[in-house]
Amino acid sequence: MQTEKAPLQTPQSPLPDSPWLKTWFEILHLKQLFRKGWLERGIVPAQCETVAEHTFGNAMLCLLLGQQQPELNLEKVLRMALIHDLGEVYVGDLTPRDNVDKTEKYPLEKAALTQILGDLPGSQILMENWEEYEAQETPEARFVKQIDRLEFALQAAHFEQGGLINAADLLLKVGEQISEAKEVAPFADLFIKGPN
Repeated sequence: MQTEKAPLQTPQSPLPDSPWLKTWFEILHLKQLFRKGWLERGIVPAQCETVAEHTFGNAMLCLLLGQQQPELNLEKVLRMALIHDLGEVYVGDLTPRDNVDKTEKYPLEKAALTQILGDLPGSQILMENWEEYEAQETPEARFVKQIDRLEFALQAAHFEQGGLINAADLLLKVGEQISEAKEVAPFADLFIKGPN
């Protein structure tokens, strides 16, 4: 299965040897990585969402819905939304079919984030925010996780509207996971009625 549009590129001469440039090229690779679960459902690469597209959708939903949650630190929420899948640059987009549990995935993604961000000034706060997201112990981390699930469901509904998949099972599953989350209330009808 083709899981990326192109392999990871690193800056080559005549570009300067810069940790900023190296990191940016690594981050850009998220535009090349397909969300593998959609490929497994039969979405063709030409129509498949990338990890970068998912990250954008997640960050936009966090921004739009986070403004309605004054108790949250919105800046922290947006940092988490933007970096929550950054480790996939090196780990890839793992799905349940990969049989990699959280205890195996966590150190792989942490090592990837360290490789990507480690040489940059100020990267410590990003690493701390990623750790906070992974721990799911703060309101901001839980909010971003709920929005991550919501973005997934909205993408499923979008694909279904385009006739590309039947998303009823995904919407039911996600609806059960996030039904109590007040943050997703503006989209509650999607999980009651479905996208059609």
